[in-house]
Amino acid sequence: MRKKIKIYLPFALNELKRQLAYKGAFYLFIFISLFGSFIQYFLWMAIYGSSPNSTLGGLTKEEMVVYIFMVYVTSNMTMITISDWVSDDVVKGTVAMNLIKPIDYRMSLVVRALGTAVYRMLLPGVFIWIGLEIYKVTVLGLPLVSIANVLLYLMSCMMSFLICVLFDFCFGMVAFFTTYIFGMLMAKEAIMSFLTGQLIPLSFFPEVVQRMFDFLPFSSIVYTPVMIYLGKYTGSELLFILFRQAAWVVILYLLGTFIWKRVTNRLVVLGG
Repeated sequence: MRKKIKIYLPFALNELKRQLAYKGAFYLFIFISLFGSFIQYFLWMAIYGSSPNSTLGGLTKEEMVVYIFMVYVTSNMTMITISDWVSDDVVKGTVAMNLIKPIDYRMSLVVRALGTAVYRMLLPGVFIWIGLEIYKVTVLGLPLVSIANVLLYLMSCMMSFLICVLFDFCFGMVAFFTTYIFGMLMAKEAIMSFLTGQLIPLSFFPEVVQRMFDFLPFSSIVYTPVMIYLGKYTGSELLFILFRQAAWVVILYLLGTFIWKRVTNRLVVLGG
């Protein structure tokens, strides 16, 4: 274990350094995405203001405020795209060098993504999270989140991160067949923002549709951790939700292993 950490830790550290080197681009990304969260905030406040019901989709107006900004914090930490890294390696041909190195290519990508996730959690995730908790108590009149819910949320986020990265690795394998996947990446991002509950909480959909979402891994990426944070899952239901996340980690890992073996068996690299 110590040897593996020594091998792969530099991938995470180098990614952290890269993020620090391009702070301007990162903060622009943060501003744009946070601006989108405020648009959602005003939109949902208008919806609640025009509705005769105080609770919509199982969420009160105050809980919806928490949901919107915790979705932002959670998606920043868990939704790290690695398929464009795979595509870039394929286009440049550097994937050949990665194959002859004594490292696991997928593991190196996961650890790089972990470096990005840690950076996004520290800047600006923690500060927005703290600010949200202060706003909850002073303005919304809600109690502080319990330590137990924080720990369960972080555990769920870790599995969400693995689900997202392992799925994105499988998606990135398309680059070995089409080389250029920019258009598909844009389509994937749009679809995932819907299926993960970033745009609309999944509890707003009819029960039949919610059951369909349960058979997909996407609800486990953002929606599940945020609902755990809000305390919407308890007891046996909470255990089942966490077990489902763990199951998706295993399934996507095995699927990625299968696809990777098939891809490398047909890979042909020209040049030297």
